[in-house]
Amino acid sequence: QVQLVESGGGYVQAGGSLRLSCAASGRTFSSYSMGWFRQAPGKEREIVVFINWSGAMPYYAESVKGRFTISRDNAKNTVYLQMNSLKPEDTAVYYCAASKTNVLRLLRLSGTYDYWGQGTQVTVSS
Repeated sequence: QVQLVESGGGYVQAGGSLRLSCAASGRTFSSYSMGWFRQAPGKEREIVVFINWSGAMPYYAESVKGRFTISRDNAKNTVYLQMNSLKPEDTAVYYCAASKTNVLRLLRLSGTYDYWGQGTQVTVSS
């Protein structure tokens, strides 16, 4: 069992930055692939970025490439999402998730993930 707790969300003006953190319980964190998803009001949950257990080859959605950066610290059981140059369309609830799979083509799919955090709100004003 893995428990995930996100933090770092908030209110920021367009062009600003936020850093989300996702702290995981459990001793097997380093064996999980980690993803960040987001869900805006009235929209489906979408993948933002994921990273496999080794931290290699992170995947970024086109909408966030060049602005967001995922990283993980396995010693601290934490994954981070640095979000720069934020836009109003980035406004959403952001969720971190953990998956036992390392199959990269599957990690874009929310159904691949075994554990989810409670979400943290990010609001970007224009």
